[in-house]
Amino acid sequence: MSTSRRKFLAGAATAAIGTTLASPAALGATRTDSPLPAPENSGIDHIVVVMMENRSFDHYLGWLPGADGKQAGLRYTDRSGLSHSTYHLRTTQGCGYNDPDHSFEGGRVEYNSGACDGWLRAGQNDVFSIGYYLPEDLAFYGNAAPYWTVCDRYFSAIMAETYPNRFYQHAAQTDRIHNSTTTSTLPTIWDRLAGAGLSGRYYYYDTPFTALWGTKYLPISHPYGDFLTDCAAGTLPQVSFVDPKFLDEGTGTSADDHPHADIRAGQTFLNQVYRAVTSSPAWGRTLLVINYDEWGGFYDHVAPAVAPDANPDWGLRGFRVPCLVISPRARRGYVAHDVYDHTSVLKAIEWRWNLAPLTPRDANARNLAEVLDFSNPPSLAAPQWNVPSVVGAPCGLSTPGDYEEWHALHELAASNGWSLT
Repeated sequence: MSTSRRKFLAGAATAAIGTTLASPAALGATRTDSPLPAPENSGIDHIVVVMMENRSFDHYLGWLPGADGKQAGLRYTDRSGLSHSTYHLRTTQGCGYNDPDHSFEGGRVEYNSGACDGWLRAGQNDVFSIGYYLPEDLAFYGNAAPYWTVCDRYFSAIMAETYPNRFYQHAAQTDRIHNSTTTSTLPTIWDRLAGAGLSGRYYYYDTPFTALWGTKYLPISHPYGDFLTDCAAGTLPQVSFVDPKFLDEGTGTSADDHPHADIRAGQTFLNQVYRAVTSSPAWGRTLLVINYDEWGGFYDHVAPAVAPDANPDWGLRGFRVPCLVISPRARRGYVAHDVYDHTSVLKAIEWRWNLAPLTPRDANARNLAEVLDFSNPPSLAAPQWNVPSVVGAPCGLSTPGDYEEWHALHELAASNGWSLT
């Protein structure tokens, strides 16, 4: 067990004093422990958002002390009426299992009117969907989650798959409920930043999500290597979105955590981002948010609530996903229990730079900056951990869904003149 984890466990009760787990009825209660300062006095000049893929809170962080997580001891019934127990996954990839259903339709089977018990009855789900990981399986999270702030009521924005949720992260709405490469015209946070004369950059590893807007955001989109360079030089823009290696999820060689990716590769990627940010000359005034687009069909025991949405049919949030908040202003060893989703990240950006909301979703969202500590001086302390660099061996043939999700977008971007690896 790492030093930071021992320290956290020893002080878990203390860390939880101001963050007693709220009852479902009180989840919307107003925070009073750290009022937000005037944005210009926040000490935040850079916000970096890293969005990974397809893991639920219970599945990945249900072990975290002080959080509302459940792992061992749950039972779910499959489509044949057989009962199965949740269990500790011993594989880092999941080769040989089906990719759990995380579609608009499948999510509603899993949700089951709030019972959250349809994990083995949606799509082609098998027992992979009710497995979970422990801290010793997650070289980065096993250390970073206990040390920094974790939100245990952070939900995906819509009960749907990857593209719709990523649209919510960029635009506070979606124009589709399934993945497709149809060109979007939705206004985004990038438009708000440009209109205010602020700097923003989208960094991609191999496939740019911003290519779904054609070439509109080509000027602000940069290869991942530029992110590392900008961190080292202290030249980060005011807002950065950073995406991992998406290609070849189906063969298990991506680094985005989407099955069947080797989760060790995702931990390696996140640790590299963390090291780059915390060693940057800009670290002292930076907020790093790590989140996930959606739950990926993995079990979670907390029912999501409906959010005010321009399209009422799309207001049901998806299940909880991991969210870490890392900053000199972040509380250490802290679990935040209020309700957030991807539009809460946009709300923090809009608050910091006085930008107008994009839709009713971000207008009504809680501000993720609420979880920060503005009552005490910031701390530059940022421990570093040994996270081995791992690339998983290929599982075998890629799945059709893998092609449709990222390879098709990669080909579209290349045809529109994007510089791709």
